[in-house]
Amino acid sequence: MRTLNLRSSLLRGLSAGTAVATLATGLAACGGNSDAAGKSDSKAPPGTVTVGAHSNGAAKETSLKVSEVKAISAKLPKPIAKKGKLVIGVGALPTGSVPLNFVGDDQKTLTGAEPDFGRLVATVLGLKPQVKNLTWENLFVGVDSGKVDAAFSNVTDTEERKKKYEFATYRQDNLGFEVPKKSTWNFDGDYQNLAGKTVSVSRGTNQEKVLLEWKAKLKKEGKNLTVKYYPDNNSVYLALNSGKIDAHFGPNPSIAYHTTHTANTPNATRSAGKFSGAGTKLQGLIAATSKKDSGLAKPVSEAINYLIKNGQYAKWLAAWNLSNEAVSTSKVNPPGLPLDNS
Repeated sequence: MRTLNLRSSLLRGLSAGTAVATLATGLAACGGNSDAAGKSDSKAPPGTVTVGAHSNGAAKETSLKVSEVKAISAKLPKPIAKKGKLVIGVGALPTGSVPLNFVGDDQKTLTGAEPDFGRLVATVLGLKPQVKNLTWENLFVGVDSGKVDAAFSNVTDTEERKKKYEFATYRQDNLGFEVPKKSTWNFDGDYQNLAGKTVSVSRGTNQEKVLLEWKAKLKKEGKNLTVKYYPDNNSVYLALNSGKIDAHFGPNPSIAYHTTHTANTPNATRSAGKFSGAGTKLQGLIAATSKKDSGLAKPVSEAINYLIKNGQYAKWLAAWNLSNEAVSTSKVNPPGLPLDNS
């Protein structure tokens, strides 16, 4: 579904460009609301969580040593500790979003950076991970009803959402620029570096809104930025490879996937810089999302910080080529996208 502005983009997760990229990969999608077991749930050796399993080349399969940390699991809310499992919600229906959440090349495993990370956190908490694959809307219904303990599904921390949910942050929410690997151009966080460039973007998305704002600023400075639109990702990459555009501006995770996918081809691309999905004044953050006052956010955040401190976090991000979205620490309910823009 195309996002119309900053508010809807952040409420729904990644833009339509990612959904198109997902369909283009030819990966299968789940057929309905379901539990989706992963390799790290049942087949990995004890004390090991495997990330990137069945990813069809979107990730480097990596086995990570991780086990329960009792000093953290002791802080779990009693109802969750008693049932011994963490129900992880992922809003990947109907098509998923590579590399964040999608059905793998075995046609059944829900893989992706998000469910993988939920499994890592559950293991630190001493809980059996149970991943439920839902539509985006039913993801929040699941949290509201208690059928889902925590959503790991590219959910952005916003002040509007804090009315109903509590957050434990774990990844930056970024947009990014993609260029041919041979290109020497970089964004470097400065819109003025776009002067004289031709950049493609998807209509109706958060990134289009941002790019058009930069175009207007450059015009006032007597400089030009040409914005191009294409009907699908194949057309975008044909234009990029032929030199018709200098760069493509889209969600950073989808760019991470495409650069991985093309790395050993004549049309290899690379990331040329990122920009916060929340704009210039705030770094957008992705967070594990649980029901407000459930008491789950704090132990989840501590589990994330354990993974950061002990290196599994960095290896998880590297496996999915998302290292440029790393956070230095997980925080509980930090400032999110303001109410007037969320």
